[in-house]
Amino acid sequence: MKQIIAMGGGGFSMEPENPLLDDYILAQVKKEKPKICFIPTASGDSDSYIERFYQAFKEKAEATHLSLFKPPARDLRRFLLDQDIVYVGGGSTKNLLVLWREWGLDKILHEAWENGVILAGISAGAICWFEEGVTDSYGDQLEPLSCLGFLPGSCCPHYDGEENRRPAYTSFIENGSIRPGYALDDGAAIHFAGTEVKKCVSSRRDAYVFQVQKVNGEVVEKELE
Repeated sequence: MKQIIAMGGGGFSMEPENPLLDDYILAQVKKEKPKICFIPTASGDSDSYIERFYQAFKEKAEATHLSLFKPPARDLRRFLLDQDIVYVGGGSTKNLLVLWREWGLDKILHEAWENGVILAGISAGAICWFEEGVTDSYGDQLEPLSCLGFLPGSCCPHYDGEENRRPAYTSFIENGSIRPGYALDDGAAIHFAGTEVKKCVSSRRDAYVFQVQKVNGEVVEKELE
């Protein structure tokens, strides 16, 4: 089954004392220690980010990471198709997409998804799977960005965590500069089976997932259960 789990925020990098979202991802694999590969491209392969990943997952999974600056193997396709989970970190979505396409990682990850490898990620690692996302890759200003298109529609992370996210996303949908889609609070995640929503989960009670669309000329937010 094809699965993607997109997190607006949270996980080991934002909520190190609250592993609920990361544990949810691991629980989708029926193994005592799933193979999980962290891809930190969007952060420029931040050493501290990679170290925090290993600290969070080393006891719970067979953890590895994939750096495009120091590749773990010559055959990246074989390396990724051997994983149970691919977990993509946050940072610059624009740079992530440019590097992935140059290395052919976009096609490899699509094949991995088709073959049952669970794709997951936070922030840039969440929006990259959709047709479009709301990004700050260009600087201070939030802008729409075309992404990989594995999932239909658009995605906006940090919906409650950054004050300009909600007004930016709703205005983009209102003026037609981005497709309707999903807004994810920090600590909230949306789980897709194929391209259909399977479940929404959160690491705290006040974190939500919203379906955001235009109805009769007005932008409407629908809180998903």
